[in-house]
Amino acid sequence: MILVTGGAGFIGSNFILDWIASERTPVVNLDKLTYAGNLENLAALQGDPRHVFVHGDICDGALVGRLLREHKPRAIVHFAAESHVDRSIHGPADFIETNINGTFRLLEEARAYWQELPQAEKAAFRFLHVSTDEVYGSLGPDDPPFSETTPYAPNSPYSASKAASDHLVRAYHHTYGLPTLTTNCSNNYGAYQFPEKLIPLIILNALNGKPLPIYGDGLNIRDWLHVGDHCTAIRAVLAKGRPGETYNIGGWNEKTNLDVVHTVCNILDELQPDSLLTPHASLLTFVKDRPGHDRRYAIDARKIERELGWRPAETFETGMRKTVRWYLEHAGWIQNVTSGAYREWVGRNYGER
Repeated sequence: MILVTGGAGFIGSNFILDWIASERTPVVNLDKLTYAGNLENLAALQGDPRHVFVHGDICDGALVGRLLREHKPRAIVHFAAESHVDRSIHGPADFIETNINGTFRLLEEARAYWQELPQAEKAAFRFLHVSTDEVYGSLGPDDPPFSETTPYAPNSPYSASKAASDHLVRAYHHTYGLPTLTTNCSNNYGAYQFPEKLIPLIILNALNGKPLPIYGDGLNIRDWLHVGDHCTAIRAVLAKGRPGETYNIGGWNEKTNLDVVHTVCNILDELQPDSLLTPHASLLTFVKDRPGHDRRYAIDARKIERELGWRPAETFETGMRKTVRWYLEHAGWIQNVTSGAYREWVGRNYGER
């Protein structure tokens, strides 16, 4: 048994599906079901006794403690987080509450539980904290990629809150001996991603003949990691990672936002030639940049390859094709998540730009 927080979100739900398919052992899934949490992501596990869903908040220490004592997990995999930079600019309070206070409460309950375990179970227990490359700040065009020793320099309320949570996890290992692991990943994409993020937003807008909004000059660079590869990396870290260590997880795919959008449009031109407006790239629209927009992220993922033998299986091209096909084949899921609240958010974030 493992406990997963945020397991109804984009990465968390992909991880649970991958875990049960690969490891075949049970998962307790604790999720608050905010706007980005969606149990429909886990419909394939309906009725499967290996998936135990609990609707709750990681800030609820009594609930977390009860789940730990009741289910006795051998590990906690902590995905639960507010994760969208634009939302953190509009409203940072939720990011402080969930990402910092929530992680603190989870660590406190994990420490109390871990300290009471029998010696063999105590030695085997792990607390795996899933974080982001955004904690490292922004790179210049010729700077080397982020490594595990790159100094932290977060530039948004989101990345600052994740940096704080990383520091708490590190402190709980060094102060109390809690066997923690931290992963810092690059931009994920794939199935079940809420369409506030670039790739699903572009797919949905293109299919509906709407403008494809590109911040600034479109030359901001990110490293792109398919969510399936991220899941296998987390399993590798959980199985073989050294307590107290950090592992950067990247896809070796540095692309500008323009590269990404043109790739999506080219695939859509091929797969959906009868869309409302083709070529889809004709919908591309440059909009006012967001405040404090980091110019470049890049991940040096050699440590996880060297120590744990992990490398991404997907190229950018294969992963993007799988992703576009998934959204084309899941119109019902898209319709269910793009509610009035979603449309209101898109209008608020892009309307003034």
